[in-house]
Parts: sequence; C-alpha cells; structure tokens
Amino acid sequence: MPSRRASHAGSWYEGKGEDLDMQLTNWLSDASGSNHRPARAIISPHAGYSYCGSCAAHAFSQIDPNTVEKVFILGPSHHFYLKECALSPTSTYITPLYNLKIDQEVYQELYGTGKFRTMSQSVDEDEHSIEMQLPYIAKVMESKKGQFTIIPILVGSLDQASEKLYGEILTKYMNNPNNVFVISSDFCHWGRRFQYTRYDEQHGEIYKSIEALDRKGMQLIENLDPEGFYEYLATYKNTICGRHPIAVMLNAVKTAQNGNGLRLEFKFLDYKQSSKCRVHSDSSVSYAAGSLVAKS
Repeated sequence: MPSRRASHAGSWYEGKGEDLDMQLTNWLSDASGSNHRPARAIISPHAGYSYCGSCAAHAFSQIDPNTVEKVFILGPSHHFYLKECALSPTSTYITPLYNLKIDQEVYQELYGTGKFRTMSQSVDEDEHSIEMQLPYIAKVMESKKGQFTIIPILVGSLDQASEKLYGEILTKYMNNPNNVFVISSDFCHWGRRFQYTRYDEQHGEIYKSIEALDRKGMQLIENLDPEGFYEYLATYKNTICGRHPIAVMLNAVKTAQNGNGLRLEFKFLDYKQSSKCRVHSDSSVSYAAGSLVAKS
C-alpha cells in the first residue's frame, strides 16, 4: 500500500524535522500549565502552525503516551464533498519527524459496518485537517514510536442521524482507555470572505462578539450536549468547520456514558483568534483547544 506524503510540510508548518521538533517542544513547554489529563479525546485546531500551533499545544499536552495504543483522528473534509465518512487508501502517513502507521485491523472493522468509504489518495493529500494533527501526534507519542497506530477518518457533511450513527459505531473505541481521539476543528471563520459577519454590539468590539459566540458553543461542548450544540448551530450558524467531527464525538460520549456508566468531562484550555476584528472589512479564524477525561 502507498504512503501519504506530508503535502503541507514546508508551507503550513516546518518541513525540516529538527526545526519542527524544536518548535513543538517549545509550544508544549509553554502549555505545560494546562492540566486536564490523561485525555481520552482532544479538540485541536488545524490552521497553519504560525496561527494556531501554540493553541494546539494545550490540547496535545494532555495526552499521556504511556496509556495510548491507538490514536483516532477525525477531521472535516474541506475540499471534497462527502455525505459519509471515508478512510485513507494508504498504510502510512509521513511526517517530518517520523512515519505513522495506520491500523489496518481497525480499518477493516470500520469497513465491516458498511458505513465507511475509501477516499482517493489525492483527496487524502489535498486535505489539511488530519495532516495538521500528525506532527503533534508524532511529537507527544515519540517515547512510544513504533508502538502505536493511527486511525485517520475524514468526516463528511453528515446529518444529525448520521452523526449519531457514527458516534455509536465509535463508542466501543472511546470506551477503551488505551485509545485517544483527536478531533480536528477551527472555530468561527468571521468576515466577508467567509460569508459570515454576525455581530452582537452588546459585547463591544467585533472580536469580542466573536469570542462570546464561540464560547457559547464551547460551553455546550463542555456540557457534552449534542442536542444543545445542534440548536446552537441552527440559531447562530457559527462557521465551526469541524462541527461534524465534534458532533460525532459528542454522540459517542453520550452513548458511552449511557451504556456503561462511564463519566466523562470536557474542558477547554485555550482560545485564540488569528486577528482582532474591529471593522467589517477585517477577518479572522478562531482556535480552541480542549480535553476530554474520564472521571472516577
């Protein structure tokens, strides 16, 4: 089987392994004060690292490599329209640090549900939402190099019934404490170029309105409330590009907690914006990092 090249290395993030390793090390060190671990799932942004790399570190620093054997990565499809979820046609994902092996056994289990298709290699390599998580995965798991696998899943434009279905399929993997889920999502894309300019003046300047909007959605995620999240999206139309992977996670959590009494808690640890919008000609993208843990 072929390998997926690191198609965004050298542009969206450092292409040289030594430089990338140093950058990630510094960001993880800066994020060391965040403490909501060991993570069973994280939400991490997927923009270029110059914009969101420091934010993502707050999520990835919650992963304990000593407990992890499989890393599930759920990323939205930005360039290719999907109505379902798709799996990679490759066996290995290349990163500038070291290569990551796809778990073909889990892939076969997912294919066995009849609910997953295979994306083409060109679709795989064009998409950035999964790739932007890979260097951080390689870095935080470096002490277990060669002893863990990844399960990349490209999540399409699902309806609520499908999000619930995929959540139910993935519940058994979320129940396993040796698995961690990486949910790839940026938050509000604000500005005319995104065709989204909602502004509530009661919050002050535009960037403060954007943050208030994002935090309203973040609170519903922390509440692990898929129905509330759906209502929020319907009401505010917030341009959260990973809303479908997030909803799949929320439905998986709901099923896991209802099925075996597992108690889970989500907490956001960092929030940033690419720029502070003050006039309607401005634009920005928001980034949030959070962690899901099991409570005793």
